[in-house]
Amino acid sequence: MNLRVLPHAVLVPLCVLVLCLPCRAASSADSTLDETALAQLEARAQQANPREQCFLYTELVQQMTAIAGKQLLAGDSDRASATLKRVERYANLIHMSLARDTRRLKEAEMGMHTASRRLGEFLHLVSPEDKVVLEATLKQLDKVNEELLTQVFAH
Repeated sequence: MNLRVLPHAVLVPLCVLVLCLPCRAASSADSTLDETALAQLEARAQQANPREQCFLYTELVQQMTAIAGKQLLAGDSDRASATLKRVERYANLIHMSLARDTRRLKEAEMGMHTASRRLGEFLHLVSPEDKVVLEATLKQLDKVNEELLTQVFAH
């Protein structure tokens, strides 16, 4: 009877280990793909016609805020700060492209709202030094979101 228990006692942990390994490998592959996809999206936004740039930069802001959130939760303040600076740069590009782009404004506004909300959720989790950068980024995103909302109602 003990012989039957022993194989199950070894088999279950072994199965768990074997099943977790592909997930771990897929997880690292996904992060590489995300970085690649992010670079492709950035290139697409830079080369897009003015009517599409606003929306594409908003997609970049959404992706970068998610990355910044992960970095903040992991305690990687330096990388999170650099990511938030990129978010601010994209927000400024959205601001500059608003006059040229009236397509997909509602989608861009909704995306900007989501990005602002996500970053706002991290305010109470970060250190005081990181909070300054995060608040500045949030202020910029909120400003751009208000401009987007104004444009949505104007059209």
